[in-house]
Amino acid sequence: MTIYLPTYFISTVYFITLYPEFSSLLTCNLRKNFTLNEIHKPGDVVLGGLFEVHYTSVLPERAFTSEPQQPLCKGFDTLGFRHAMTMAFAIDEINKKINLLPNVTLGYRIYDNCGALVVGFSGALSLASGTDEQFKLLENCSGTPPVLGIVGDHYSTFSIAIANVLGLYKMPLVSYFATCSCLSDRQRYPTFFRTIPSDAFQVRAMVKILKHFGWTWVGLLVSDDDYGLHVAQSFQSDLARSGDGCLAYLKVLPWNSDQSELTQIVHLIKASTARVVIVFAHEIHMIQLMEEVVRQNVTGRQWIASETWTTAVVLQVPHLMPYLSGTLGIAIRRGEIPGLRDFLSQIKPVKNSSGNDLVRQFWEHTFKCKFDGAGSVETEKPLCTGMENIDAVQTEFLDLSNLRPEYNVYKAVYSLAYALHDMLKCQSESGPFSCATLSTLEPWQLAHYLQKVNFTTPFGDQVSFDKNGDALPIYDVMNWLWLPDGKTKVQNVGEVKSAGSGGEELYIDVDKIFWNTESKQPPQSVCSESCPPGTRVARRKGEPECCFSCVSCSEGKISNTTNSLECITCPEDFWSNSRRDLCVPKKTEFLSYHEPLGICLTTTSLLGTFICTVVLAIFAFHRRSPIVRANNSELSFLLLVALKLCFLCSLLFIGQPRLWTCQLRHAVFGISFVLCISCILVKTMVVLAVFKASEPGGGGNLKWFGPKQQRGTVFSLTCIQAAICAAWLVSSSPAPRKNTQYHNDKIVYECEVGSTIGFAVILGYIGMLAILSFFLAFLARNLPNNFNEAKLITFSMLIFCAVWMAFVPAYINSPGRYADAVEVFAILASSFGLLVPLFGPKCYIILLKPEKNTKKAIMGR
Repeated sequence: MTIYLPTYFISTVYFITLYPEFSSLLTCNLRKNFTLNEIHKPGDVVLGGLFEVHYTSVLPERAFTSEPQQPLCKGFDTLGFRHAMTMAFAIDEINKKINLLPNVTLGYRIYDNCGALVVGFSGALSLASGTDEQFKLLENCSGTPPVLGIVGDHYSTFSIAIANVLGLYKMPLVSYFATCSCLSDRQRYPTFFRTIPSDAFQVRAMVKILKHFGWTWVGLLVSDDDYGLHVAQSFQSDLARSGDGCLAYLKVLPWNSDQSELTQIVHLIKASTARVVIVFAHEIHMIQLMEEVVRQNVTGRQWIASETWTTAVVLQVPHLMPYLSGTLGIAIRRGEIPGLRDFLSQIKPVKNSSGNDLVRQFWEHTFKCKFDGAGSVETEKPLCTGMENIDAVQTEFLDLSNLRPEYNVYKAVYSLAYALHDMLKCQSESGPFSCATLSTLEPWQLAHYLQKVNFTTPFGDQVSFDKNGDALPIYDVMNWLWLPDGKTKVQNVGEVKSAGSGGEELYIDVDKIFWNTESKQPPQSVCSESCPPGTRVARRKGEPECCFSCVSCSEGKISNTTNSLECITCPEDFWSNSRRDLCVPKKTEFLSYHEPLGICLTTTSLLGTFICTVVLAIFAFHRRSPIVRANNSELSFLLLVALKLCFLCSLLFIGQPRLWTCQLRHAVFGISFVLCISCILVKTMVVLAVFKASEPGGGGNLKWFGPKQQRGTVFSLTCIQAAICAAWLVSSSPAPRKNTQYHNDKIVYECEVGSTIGFAVILGYIGMLAILSFFLAFLARNLPNNFNEAKLITFSMLIFCAVWMAFVPAYINSPGRYADAVEVFAILASSFGLLVPLFGPKCYIILLKPEKNTKKAIMGR
């Protein structure tokens, strides 16, 4: 084909678009240079049709000749012819109905586009401007539009060009196969309708399928035309908007069989880690592509087919099935058309009948014969009689098990018929314009009523158009099953349709799907494996968002879903588990009765209490013995009771801190130890007073240390500590608190002392009495007695002071429960430091050395 014809064609379209008043004249010129294959039937109202009965053509060398020329159409498409015959059947069926277009006979004029845009466009202009005898009589190409609406065209690119021009005529064009989403633009294509869903819905359906199987890393191949390029743009935006996947690559398949380009594309498919390949292209592209796939032996790919090749028989051949078996695809909704097979089987060619070209060509193609005697001699083909039995021939023409485009053709014809019916039955002044009659029908009026069409097919599908001229979207999901006998079955495994909420509703019977994998399970196609719970997605710089690394959540944070974008911080009293996928309560830490340390301290405390009780019993039983009486038995008994309280108060430091234990522990501790030290201090003072009284003139000292004075002194010193404790508890009471400063994953229960000053005053008061006792005892250590009480007091107070001097830095530097353990240890150690030196030697004498338990032995030198 030379450059002259395309140049002429392009200028024709452009000129008609700019100057519609010259469209008839230009169409006349175009028509004079082409004669088209057609089928027609007269009627009161004629509908036009454009179908691909041949899929390739050789055009005349030049566009301008003295005689009309006919393009050489090659490659007879039996299914394309069946599409055209479905339109004829639908019109024949409508003419027989009494409730649809009564008293009106529909006719048709169907043209073959020969798979060439210029031929299809010429046919559309012929239908819109007139091509019958009247056209030949009127040299100016004027006359009434011969058709009110057109069914077609097959390709999106053809429909775009035709709809651009027919919009000027206000003539409705109802396509059964053009899916380009660009055709939904009502500004550019005001009279375009279609009974097939647009690519926008098909793309969303594809994305839905990808999400269903978890395929996030896919390749996309598209044809180099309006159909493919618009799909590519729509698919990229929808996939990005959904956030459910990324494109590993996007390649445009060449229209011509450029082997080098195909080789590069297939090599990319082979090298890519994407296991899913989506192809929006025509059958011819897939044939060329798959031949190269076979040559490079690219296996292990899951092919996803668009509606253009999902049911393509030409691809279901043995040498391609090892690669294409298991293919999933979107297919046009399958329907049932009762009576169609009987209609098709009755088609017969009529000799010497004008408008019978396509039927004759179908007959010659099916029976491998020729109607022209001369031609049959040249090609060695037998003559066609026209009486051959079509039922006796194995042909897909009568195989109506998979009516998909035919069903759309059927719905398109009925849409035009219902719109015409509504237009003819309108009542005066009830519509937007005056009611039309058969003699005054206008295409733009039909377009108005076509927008409002709403009916149900015998198969049960509702047909209506939205504001963009698109039909209610629904697709079947198909799967290619390779049977053991080598045949291929394309089975329905689900459907996808528009949901009431505006989204898409997908149903797939996964158990029916045949997977072309060793495991017979759906393949995995991801750039990066999903990040499990406990990790988060970390994007890789410069790579698609589907390619990422998995980073573990930090301590205290979790992710409990797959592919989390961020980790969630656990609530205050919770912490992340080891897998970082669940917030668990933090471990609690306190000095417990159930742990070894707590058990040891508790046992020691009870042991000390028991020893105090035993000593108290011994002293009570031997209360009249000299050694007990000589050591101020009343203060000794009181000291033992105080020591028992000291041992028992240590138990308040063990167990989970409560408000009452926090308030009592230091108060009881402070009062108990002051009671102990007070008793020791008074005993020391009594010893000194007795020593002074034994000196000349010292007898008056004893009157100040009588029993009442001793008891009063102990009581007064203890009351001072009690007052300090009360003031501390009232002003700033200790309280339990949860400390997380030591360990992030643990809650350390501890008692907050409240006022540090109050706590320091309590300890300071105890320390002051202890130092005073130690000082006095130290002064009396050399008193002339065999059993010197002052020495024992000095030793015990030395132990007491040493313990508590070591306690302060140890307590400050011990975290959590160990601070309580240090304090309990200090209490127990100091208590034993008082109990053993003060009462150990006495018990030894009472129990084991009774001969020394005499007044002479105690007072003698």
